[in-house]
Amino acid sequence: MSGTPQRTPVSLTVRPSTPALAPLIGAMGHAEGRFAHAAELALPTGGAQLLVNLDRDALTRTPLHGAGRSTGGAAVHGPCTGPAVIDPAQQRAVLWVAFRPGGLSPFLPVPVCEVRDELAGLDDLWGGDGAVLRERLLEAVAAGGPPAGLRTLETALLERSRTLAAPDPAVRRAAFLLDRGTPVAEVADRLGWTARRLTRRCAGHLGVPPKRYARVRRFQRLLRRVNAGQGPPDWAALAADCGYHDQAHLIHEFRALAGITPGAYAPRSPGEGNHVPLPG
Repeated sequence: MSGTPQRTPVSLTVRPSTPALAPLIGAMGHAEGRFAHAAELALPTGGAQLLVNLDRDALTRTPLHGAGRSTGGAAVHGPCTGPAVIDPAQQRAVLWVAFRPGGLSPFLPVPVCEVRDELAGLDDLWGGDGAVLRERLLEAVAAGGPPAGLRTLETALLERSRTLAAPDPAVRRAAFLLDRGTPVAEVADRLGWTARRLTRRCAGHLGVPPKRYARVRRFQRLLRRVNAGQGPPDWAALAADCGYHDQAHLIHEFRALAGITPGAYAPRSPGEGNHVPLPG
């Protein structure tokens, strides 16, 4: 890595104040930062976000192996199953929403799997409402700062959720079990579903097939342990604790999901474990 990135971070994170949104949205916030590095890896979480770039009317995402995607400054970042390269300059001023598992589904006119590993512009997803949302948020932030912008965004999400179907509670239960390492076959049995039905429902509501979702969430459990630890990680012990067959299996999965080796993993900070600066 090319040194410690310099920045002037400012952030505000809140929970939705409207009870109707609490089952759908885990958190929302405003973040500002200035970074010295020109590119960074964004690691997969299996979750989805809504992003609004207040600094510039553009968002981009480039899979580590594949073609990039660009949209206007307001977009849904679908559930990701692999690493992507993003531009830190697009994080200078951002409003963001992190959806709970299955929580994005009520805000989309299509199954969530159709935005997997994609940026989807709100103008494409929501038509006129999506096309003007960024301007509404810019006006709100200019008048009342980030809290006003978040209140405006919350109102827009509440209005949108009333027009679409509610999330599937059984899929949320499946996500809960998969997140804790329950085998896929056991999850299907607990729900009284066939494996095919579980796959179909997870793809439609989580955006990711259950086996892939379980892999990504196991990877996230690993990253949390690494970033909470003191000193060099004991990869063999972490492999056993996080559900990998052995250290070789952990290294293979790390390469597949992060695009780098465990030894090369150096996030922006322990609290930003899914953002890894790339050398210039």
